[in-house]
Amino acid sequence: MTDAAADRVGDSPALSTSRGRLFGILIPTAWLLLFFAIPFLFVIKISLSEAAYSVPPVSDFLIWQDGWPVLQATWANFALILDDPLYLQALLGSLRIAAISTVLTLLIGYPMAYAIARAEPGMRTPLLLLVILPFWTSFLIRVYAWSTLLQDQGMINSALMWLGVIDDPMRMLNTEFAVQLGIVYSYLPFMILPLYATLERLDGSLLEAAADLGARPVTTFWRVTLPLSLPGVAAGCLLVFIPAAGEFVIPELLGGPDTLMIGKIMWQEFFNNRDWPVASALATILLLLLIVPILLLDRTQSRAEQG
Repeated sequence: MTDAAADRVGDSPALSTSRGRLFGILIPTAWLLLFFAIPFLFVIKISLSEAAYSVPPVSDFLIWQDGWPVLQATWANFALILDDPLYLQALLGSLRIAAISTVLTLLIGYPMAYAIARAEPGMRTPLLLLVILPFWTSFLIRVYAWSTLLQDQGMINSALMWLGVIDDPMRMLNTEFAVQLGIVYSYLPFMILPLYATLERLDGSLLEAAADLGARPVTTFWRVTLPLSLPGVAAGCLLVFIPAAGEFVIPELLGGPDTLMIGKIMWQEFFNNRDWPVASALATILLLLLIVPILLLDRTQSRAEQG
């Protein structure tokens, strides 16, 4: 084989495709290792250390004794979290609030995504623009605006009193209701966008076939549209539930002292108590708990692809 022929073989389309796939795999893998795996290993290291009066305020994870490395790891931080009802209440409360907010976001976001997907092609882009328009404003400003609206003398209470619906202002700010309202409002686009992407790709011939076979619109939705949109439902729920479970800004601005969420507890441990090991242990436990919905999403998507 001549050198020219060898060069042609080396530059074959199959080899170029293989290189492209390898390059496409290496980039996200390197990104995850650099910005997720390695930082998470540091978090685990801190969670297995002890608090100390130093900078940073953690004890040495590895010390040398007689020329040999000795591991100074402890499970005391995890034991403290599991024994203290405050931390357990914050963990369970965060998961409960995130789950309720995710269900509410789904109930609101699904009809909106369905309406956008069934709208005229020329109207879909303006409607999607309205969905993502809040992202053009600072997240902190949007949440703080709700604290103004939900005050006893705010616009909502004033409007309800003017309409005669209530006689006295309702207490809405500094409640769990305000926290769930803020989460639903803030993360609603994360539910609508994956749902729209799934619903917009649905094969219209399946709906026409169901109608030709005598299925009513409600039956067609439950038997055809909803099952085919489950991957979008799972993706949207995951995109809402995971950040909502660790939310800090919304419960800090809209919640009261009775609204315990793990994000607020971690902030207090990091900056008020300077107890980095306990805060890191809380972050590790929360991540382990969130792995469950991630695995469920992967299983749902695998079933959808097989179907």
